[in-house]
Amino acid sequence: MSLFDWFANRQKKDPEIQSQPEREFPDGLWTKCESCGAVMYTKDFHANQMVCLECEHHMRVNSNDRIQQLIDEGTWQPLNEAVQPVDPLGFADRKPYVDRVRDMQEKTQLTDAVQTGIGQLDGMMVALAVMDFRFMGGSMGSVVGEKITRLVEAATQQRLPVFIACASGGARMQEGMLSLMQMAKISGALARHQEQRLLYVPILTHPTAGGVTASFAMLGDLILAEPKATIAFAGRRVVEQTIREKLPDDFQTAEYLLDHGFIDMIVPRPQMKTTLSQLLKLHHPLTPAAANGAAEANNRHLPDVKTYSHVDVN
Repeated sequence: MSLFDWFANRQKKDPEIQSQPEREFPDGLWTKCESCGAVMYTKDFHANQMVCLECEHHMRVNSNDRIQQLIDEGTWQPLNEAVQPVDPLGFADRKPYVDRVRDMQEKTQLTDAVQTGIGQLDGMMVALAVMDFRFMGGSMGSVVGEKITRLVEAATQQRLPVFIACASGGARMQEGMLSLMQMAKISGALARHQEQRLLYVPILTHPTAGGVTASFAMLGDLILAEPKATIAFAGRRVVEQTIREKLPDDFQTAEYLLDHGFIDMIVPRPQMKTTLSQLLKLHHPLTPAAANGAAEANNRHLPDVKTYSHVDVN
């Protein structure tokens, strides 16, 4: 029984308590779990990285919180913050696309649905992109694609590992084909990055869907996911109507994908930074000189074998 339920039951049973005026608590003191309904101190809830203390439900976090959870304090260096979205198609649905973007920018204080930058994770330099579902459902438009591509290219040049925290409904329909082409652009940059024997790890959070799943979210050397995250290409109803079959209840969850070999590991959010740190230590890339020497040595003995400084599971 939660603390909130205990107080409610006591009020019903005790007439003296019922006659007393209801106390007012300061706003933001308590947080209620959207899954099990448990009430927690907000301070404890945030200390547990917005994971329910009762049922371990992972509530959605914004990009600023995610950066704070993964990057060492005072080391974050944002990149390409000035890149702004445009409206090449003059698109309008219920409101013009330019108005929708402006509203989202005012609401989230972001230029678009991703933040990119370089920082330290347990003292090790990494390149990190964090998608933000608050901005038009984390949809992948031309700015998202450009910022992630520039980040990967900078990481390749500086020989840094890349992490991308995915949270997206897919490609942004208001930009049409310009949105879809970002799938190939990011994938190409990641291919060049991995050719240099550098590590790439996507972190799939709830939800990861559509064109993001069909491209960079599934191209990692190791693919991590948060518990019970929805990971999909097409929606559940679309799949059921197409194949004319009833799908399992856990279909398109992280657990289902792990059982079927689509992802490599499910990591609870409070353990994510430690896990990434361990992976960095295990898969740390060789220096350019050492990499060239290792390649030459291996080519002499095993001319048909391609050597890597980390495990490539693709």
